[in-house]
Amino acid sequence: MSSILIHPKDEKEAQFIQELLAKLKVRSQTLTEEEKEDLGLAYMIKEANLDEQVSREEIAKKLKS
Repeated sequence: MSSILIHPKDEKEAQFIQELLAKLKVRSQTLTEEEKEDLGLAYMIKEANLDEQVSREEIAKKLKS
């Protein structure tokens, strides 16, 4: 089954949405900023072209920008 991502504008709206989902008996989960970053990194790793070689200089250049 697919998932829905919701980005509330503030904490009050987040609380309202969580309460609404609970009343509707819809399972939900709140992610921390770190968990969202981890998911993004996991997606990038999955989509990465692992066949292509990249020099250390190119990596350093990307990290600096």
